[in-house]
Amino acid sequence: MNNKESIKLRKRKLPTGNTTLYLDIYRNGKREYEYLKLYLIPEKTRADKEKNRETLKLAEAIKAKRTVELQNKEYGFKNDYAEETKFFDYYRAMCEARLGKDTRGNWGNWRSCLKHLEKYESNQDITFADITPKWVQGFKDYLEKEACAWGCDFRERIKDHPLSRNSKLSYFNKLRACLNQAFEERIISRNPMIGIDNFKAEDGTRMYLTFEEVKLLVQTECEYPNIKRAFLFSCLTGLRRSDIIKLTWGEVHKQGDYTRIIFKQKKTGGPEYLDINNQAAELMGERKENDDLVFGDIHSPSCTNNAIKRWVLRAGIMKDITFHCGRHTFAVLMLDLGTDIYTVSKLLGHRELSTTQIYAKVLDKNKQAAVSKIPDLL
Repeated sequence: MNNKESIKLRKRKLPTGNTTLYLDIYRNGKREYEYLKLYLIPEKTRADKEKNRETLKLAEAIKAKRTVELQNKEYGFKNDYAEETKFFDYYRAMCEARLGKDTRGNWGNWRSCLKHLEKYESNQDITFADITPKWVQGFKDYLEKEACAWGCDFRERIKDHPLSRNSKLSYFNKLRACLNQAFEERIISRNPMIGIDNFKAEDGTRMYLTFEEVKLLVQTECEYPNIKRAFLFSCLTGLRRSDIIKLTWGEVHKQGDYTRIIFKQKKTGGPEYLDINNQAAELMGERKENDDLVFGDIHSPSCTNNAIKRWVLRAGIMKDITFHCGRHTFAVLMLDLGTDIYTVSKLLGHRELSTTQIYAKVLDKNKQAAVSKIPDLL
């Protein structure tokens, strides 16, 4: 090992007045930084000074541990970590382990993240030893500035369709989950995600369709009839896509003038029953065997949403609508028709009333916009 110190403990003053502590690590001709999530506070009292002394002792202990790890590797001592594990092999194994366990949408996000990782890093033999904070930051920058949505079959990218903020957040979180697991399984000795800020989620704006816009969609042809039926069914019932695509005829029961669906929510795992009106029942079509899917085979989330966007544009509606907007549409329509928020919450299967109140706020904004249209009288 060189006489020059390879790991240094450094400090950086933050706008808040605190000082963050981090390690400046130089190895294999490369410099990387490990932020320790440890902070020194302004010393106003004796207690503050004592706290800072303890924080520095902890930081020095971490530095000493990293130094030993670096020396062991340099001198050929046995390393307890398996950093030579190939990153892409490990990530693909995580994808395969989730197949059939995760929701189809979440598994699709793992696959989409893999495609973006392959686009960002051309070396398929890269190991975890090469996954540095700089590499992770580079992937985040790629998602922010370069990444575009993939086509339905993953073979081509839609050049004029950049990723949404929530897609960037989702893909970056997949990489985070991979590195967290690698750290827990002692593949890596430190997590290169530490110190790198995540994407911020988009605000809670709920895109929805008005009653008139839903009528326009009913009258407009969609290239995939099954998607049209399923989406309109969501608008009339509030069911999530994940619950609609797995709905079987054995879960559909006739209850007098109403049709009742008894099912288990895919998202929460909780048992639910929902009474639907005759319009929604008609969208299900002719009854089949109990094990048959009501809406048959529906395309992947990305293909479904792309088909819905084309259908919406064909109807002359200038809104960014996805399948999940059918659920938002149902909630807003129910509240707009005078249904109390507690009943709407139960119809949506929400565990917390606060979740449903988001839709009430949407209506408040609509009412405020309507009032603002009154011409000046004075």
